[in-house]
Amino acid sequence: MRYIDVDGRQLSVVGLGCWQFGAKGWGYGRDFGETESLAIVRRALELGVTVLDTAEMYGRGASERLVGKALKGVEGDRFLATKFAPVAPLPQVLMRHLQRSLERLGVDRLDLYQLHWPNPLFPLGVQVEGLRRALGEGLTRYVGVSNYSLSRWRRAERLLGIPILTNQVRYNLLQTQAERRLLPHAQATGHVLVAYSPLAQGALSGRYRPGSGPGGVRRVNPLFTAEGLQAAAPVVGALREIAAGRNVTPSQVALAYLISQPRVVVIPGAKSVAQLEANVAAADIQLGDDELLALRRASDLFRLSSVRAGLQMLGRHRGRGAAAS
Repeated sequence: MRYIDVDGRQLSVVGLGCWQFGAKGWGYGRDFGETESLAIVRRALELGVTVLDTAEMYGRGASERLVGKALKGVEGDRFLATKFAPVAPLPQVLMRHLQRSLERLGVDRLDLYQLHWPNPLFPLGVQVEGLRRALGEGLTRYVGVSNYSLSRWRRAERLLGIPILTNQVRYNLLQTQAERRLLPHAQATGHVLVAYSPLAQGALSGRYRPGSGPGGVRRVNPLFTAEGLQAAAPVVGALREIAAGRNVTPSQVALAYLISQPRVVVIPGAKSVAQLEANVAAADIQLGDDELLALRRASDLFRLSSVRAGLQMLGRHRGRGAAAS
């Protein structure tokens, strides 16, 4: 495992996203929450994963409860993060929700507390004041945001007066907008970019072909339409070619590309211990310059306007209230 040092704390470049824990929409089976998810969290810690990311709205609190249950009595370094759903982001509301998250997770203090998405209906200063109170009362070590533009991230930080450590955004080889401004900013300032959907919800795994997309919550993702999968084919093909030469999987190469960028932490989900172990193994893959260039060129070919428009619509929908993972 490789790590990013933050004030002596070690953030694993491959973390664990816990959106699917306790959520029925992924179609992982009735027993997934109470059995496999606990084993996944505990195995992640054994493998050196320190970043565990959840949110109050994942499974309506079920994800936090399951993560807390998995951590009970388990030793080891960890960087525990959760997110506040800012429907009414008044400071007193945030503090109430934070206390409930702490109770579900079974801890007295978080490592990272994040605003889950922008809420333009409330002044940003009001929302930041809630983060200030959380820090002031010692309930979290760091604060972060999610789905924020660079200008909004910077403005929130100016209002808070201290660093907002992280911005959690969608970032993968099919959706590379973060590379334009957010990633250079994080690299230049010592912030951290947390990449959710680093495998584009599995579209980069090479498992799906036109007419064979997944069900569940991913049915509405334009990437899994026949048109979307066809548009993604050059990227998936490049991943397969590199993976075959290294005897690894396309998913591992896709993760390795992201974490080759300094100050990036990826938080893929996992539906089994075996999938978790495969994700973690991506931290040991060092891609060469020629491989990185081939992946960037393939990514640049992803230009089908209707698919891109659909992805933008999906992003706006997620920004209004769906969870990030």
